[in-house]
Order: sequence, then C-alpha cells, then structure tokens
Amino acid sequence: MDPWLTVVGIGEDGVAGLGEAARRAVLEAPRLMGSPRHLGLVPDIPGQVREPWPTPFAEGYERVQGHRGAPLCVLASGDPMWHGLGATLARHVPPAEMRVFPAPSCVSLAAARLGWALHAVATLPLHGRPVATLHPLLHDGARLLLLADNRDTPAQVAALLTARGFGASTLSVLEHLGGPRERRLDGTAAAWTHPPGADLAVIAVTCAADTGTHGGLSRLAGLPDDAFDHDGQITKRDARAVTLARLAPRPGELLWDVGAGCGSIGIEWMRADPTCRAIAIETRADRRDHIARNRETLGVPGLVIIAGEAPAALDGLEPPDAVFLGGGVTIDGLIAACWAALKPGGRLVANAVTLEGEAALVAARANLGGSLARLSVAHDRPLGGFRGWQPAVPVTVFSVAKPHATKPHATKPHADDTGETPA
Repeated sequence: MDPWLTVVGIGEDGVAGLGEAARRAVLEAPRLMGSPRHLGLVPDIPGQVREPWPTPFAEGYERVQGHRGAPLCVLASGDPMWHGLGATLARHVPPAEMRVFPAPSCVSLAAARLGWALHAVATLPLHGRPVATLHPLLHDGARLLLLADNRDTPAQVAALLTARGFGASTLSVLEHLGGPRERRLDGTAAAWTHPPGADLAVIAVTCAADTGTHGGLSRLAGLPDDAFDHDGQITKRDARAVTLARLAPRPGELLWDVGAGCGSIGIEWMRADPTCRAIAIETRADRRDHIARNRETLGVPGLVIIAGEAPAALDGLEPPDAVFLGGGVTIDGLIAACWAALKPGGRLVANAVTLEGEAALVAARANLGGSLARLSVAHDRPLGGFRGWQPAVPVTVFSVAKPHATKPHATKPHADDTGETPA
C-alpha cells in the first residue's frame, strides 16, 4: 500500500517554518488532524476537512486507523519521532504506509539557544512522569534538558534539586521556542522565584553540587547502604554489587525482586537503564513503606510494589527476565515457581546466609545447574587502640540461566510459513 498517512512536525512558527515538501503535504491534504493548537497554526484551506485530536488522547489512534487507505495528514510537535506522536503512530501503522516530515525538536532548539552540544546532554521528558525520575541523572557538572509537564514543573525541579544538595544548579526555562512568544527565564534552583509560566517549555539545568555534598550517586551497582531507608533487611553493598552483576540487567527487561526488604536490588536494577523495570514482592507493610520511600528518593518511581507472600503472590504477574530471591529460599516450592515463570534465557539469582538456606541452594544447584559462590567480606573496625578486620556473615550466592527453547524442525507447512492452515 502506498503511504496514506503523513505526519508533519510543526513548530511555533507554523507553516512558515516548514520545508517545501512538508508545507505542501499540509496545505494539499484533504483531511488535516491535530490538536487545536496545531490546527490553529495552519491557515484555513478551502475544502480541507479539519479534525481535532480527541480526548482522551488514546482515542486518536483508533480515529487514525479508521481513515486507513484514505489520505490523512496529522500534525505533531517538533520532531514527531522523538518522544512524539509519530513514534506512537508507528506502532499502529506499518512504516510503508506512512511518511514523516520532522521539524527541529524543542531540545534541538534549546541546545542551539544555549550553545550546548546536544550529544553531551541528558534529555528527559517529564510529560506524565514524576519529577523524581530525574534523580539518577543528577551529578556535579551534568547538563540536562527536561521537557516540562506543565507550568509548575520548573518550580518542582528547582525544589527537587535543592532538596538533593544541588541548590547551586543554574536553571534556564525556555518557553515557546521558535515562535514569536519565545522567552527565557534564568535563575538558580535554591533561589528560584519566577512565577509559573507557559505549559510548553524546556528546562535547561547545569547541575552544581552544594558545598559539602557528595555530588550525586553512581549509576553502577553497589550504592552505599545508607543511601537506602531500611531496618537492617538489606542486601549489603558488596553482596549487592555481585548479585546485580549476576542478574545482568539489560535495557527493557523485567526483574522480580522476591522478598524485597527495602527494595535495594530492584531499585539498582532500574537505575541501570531507564527502560529497566522491576516488581518488588514484600509481605511486610513496614518494609513496603521503606521500598516506597526509596523508589522516590533514588529516582525509580515506576517500581511496582506487590503486597503478599510468595509463591502465591506471584500468580498473574508478567513473566520476568530475571528473578532475585533475597530471602525465603527455604519456602517450599518458591524456587521452582520462580524458575517456571522465568523466560527462556532469563537469570535466577538467590542469596542465603543460613545453613538451611544454603542447603536449599545446594539442592537447587543439583536440580537446575548453574553455580554457587560464597562471599566473605571483612570491614575494618576499632580494635583496642588500633584497627582490625571484622568479618561479615558469609553470603552464599546461587545463579543460573534458563536455557533457550530449542526450535523443533518443521515436518509439514505451518500457517506462518504459507499463509494457509494445513488440512
């Protein structure tokens, strides 16, 4: 099928800022669809049908599909393929059936105004996301370009920076970039007093740590134990780093953190990459409170918390790419249930500090394969007038990867191969 859907990125300067091909696509389209703001940027065209994007927003995708095969032009902001409408439509419409004309994105315009190299800047859209998502990006000297969710977002960002020890950071709010109403507001996080402005804005941040603060937390595994709110039920720093290395988080993967305690493993899994996901299963309400506070403080508000005791609490959950068992390995059937739910190629890691737990891991090793390791760590402590080594409780670590399914050799045609179902 020839392309019937055209997606045109348009800026605050309207049709005048479009390239020739994009301008022709908009002005010659028999049907034009977009938000009222976008439609208002295009002059009236005799005979052209204007269709406002519906509310709720998701209904627009079905509306677009309803025009399949008939020429349709959809207006979007800036570069439609950068966290934009075009990227979402591409999941509903085959690439061969659509054309996309991008305009400069708001982050490109912001970088141009600031003189920042865009490849050296971290970008984060805050549309529909908690401001706490910003936490993992904070470190001394970092440059950030944030897409505001609404007019209150700059003040929220300034408050978060100040609370996290980055009150000296400079902020520039760039509103209505590329149009006649373009405006820039500057200040520092700790002294941000500007009133709410435009809903459409880019917040540029140059992070500066306050004197005497740590300057941000590493994204690598093994955060200090005191970075977490906990009651002592925490996989300690050194064991946590080893555990996460064996879990091996990859972009887009899902972790089950079973018996999550304060949530340290799931939280560090999600900090490894913005697309990593995790579910924390914890039976105690007080520890679920610890998890909820830690996910906000450490910037992974998307961590899902499940109340309940495994294995019963695992029923109905999305199959995981990795499972961590920080406790409860002696519960009858728990390891087997996690192994059964694990996707092919997934990793299961379980830790134990008791003889009974170690025995359960030895049995799992005999049944599933994998490997066992014992971690022995000692820390220096006062010893009289000197210092000596105090051993921590050894941790036994069991890790195993689930084999990929072997594809059987086909002996007769299948519907996927021929398009027909065999008789």
